[in-house]
Amino acid sequence: MAAENDKSRLDDAARAGWLYFIAGHTQDEIAKMLQVSRASAQRLVSLCLAERLITFRLEHPIAACMELAARLRERFDLVHCEVVPADPASPQATAGIAERCANLLDSTLRSETPVIVALGTGRAVRAAVERVTPIDRPNHQIVSLVGNISADGSASFYDTVGRLADRTGARHYPMPLPFLMSSEDERNKMVRIEPIAKVKAVAARADLRLVGIGQMDQKAQVHIDGFVTRDELFEMMRQGAIGEITGWAYDAKGRLLKAGTNKRLTSIPPEVPAKTTTIGAAVGAAKVPAIAAALNGGLINGLITDEATARAILER
Repeated sequence: MAAENDKSRLDDAARAGWLYFIAGHTQDEIAKMLQVSRASAQRLVSLCLAERLITFRLEHPIAACMELAARLRERFDLVHCEVVPADPASPQATAGIAERCANLLDSTLRSETPVIVALGTGRAVRAAVERVTPIDRPNHQIVSLVGNISADGSASFYDTVGRLADRTGARHYPMPLPFLMSSEDERNKMVRIEPIAKVKAVAARADLRLVGIGQMDQKAQVHIDGFVTRDELFEMMRQGAIGEITGWAYDAKGRLLKAGTNKRLTSIPPEVPAKTTTIGAAVGAAKVPAIAAALNGGLINGLITDEATARAILER
């Protein structure tokens, strides 16, 4: 019984440490979230430090999160899965998953052997790149999976390839194309030109793909960020689109659609099923159907999410 109490106490300390050092909450806020006194919250944060459960990153694997990750890994035959604590005050916050994605990128980029990292776009991926520890790895290659120019000609704020190259000294290969072309024929011509073909060839050899997962509803990020119009979004929804990865829309069974914007999309399509280690990073109730469909369809073979999202996926 004493051992169980000690383990539970360390779990509470780890959770308090995560909320304080990573999610950025005050001790008063943590006390309310964990339903303890402020003094108890302060002691838990201190215990987290004393037991070295946290250094720059949370090192104590919270038992509930580990269990959820194991269940997801087994159910969907994943090569990689991490589940971080949910932030009760901000259920769509990406800080936790960004930290774990950064850890994954760090461990990959520390390799002395040349590696190729392919990146999608989105808030979680961008936040992860900002957390990567600077390291000199000029023999690595960073490649974009996504055309990064919106309909009005502006570059995406969430483009990540150049930023990661800055932090690693690696050669990088952006996708200097509009996200969508005006026609399928124009798309086919553009992706065959030599510089773009070379980018695609690098991406095909990637050792790791890290991508965001977007929902396809009225709050879809591809629409909010100006890459597809309202009419284009609604057309894809009528075609059965439930989610998107690097702009490629898919249905509830994880099947890529053969209609609408997918015919004009310049992004490199997902492998079906994924053979390269392909990690999806996403949180939030609105994204649960899209994440579940991507898992069921084999569009991703790895996942980094939070515990609330993980539970919702497993309950479907």
